[in-house]
Amino acid sequence: MKIILIGIQGAGKSTQGNMLSKKFKIPYLSTGHIFRQISKEHSPLGRYIKEVMNAGYLIPDDKTLEIVSEYLSRPEYEEGYILDGFPRTIQQAEKFSNGITKAVYLKVSDKEALWRLAGRSVTEKETRDDDTLKAIFKRIELFHKFTEPVLAHYRHHHKLVEVDGEKPIAEVFQEIVEKLA
Repeated sequence: MKIILIGIQGAGKSTQGNMLSKKFKIPYLSTGHIFRQISKEHSPLGRYIKEVMNAGYLIPDDKTLEIVSEYLSRPEYEEGYILDGFPRTIQQAEKFSNGITKAVYLKVSDKEALWRLAGRSVTEKETRDDDTLKAIFKRIELFHKFTEPVLAHYRHHHKLVEVDGEKPIAEVFQEIVEKLA
């Protein structure tokens, strides 16, 4: 099973991704986590990724596709995966050659996402240099501009599953599991 989780920052993708990983016994992979790891490297790519993320912008499509494809070529992803944070643009969705079973859209309003992000623990915020208010607003803006067309792409291909991400965590999880069955 190859599942993509789509949603605005704060929608609960990592929470649901980890729960789904345990349920279906397939690995969970977050592109945000990958990019944050790369941004810590003392390399030209690491510095570049850090600057782009801290400004709240998206990593360019070609670089994102290259990094994600490299990760998914690893043996642990052969049997399937849960992918969070990719694809974020229609170009990424169209060029992604790995194929997916379903794209799960966690629908959460901008207001709810901001509320959740404001409530993140200090420990969580300390590990994320890209969680400034300015960067968060920029990512919300970019989600609406670039990622919403991805939803239409997967809807057109009959692969989109829409879930009300504002419900309690357990209810969201149950709805996802039911819709994937």
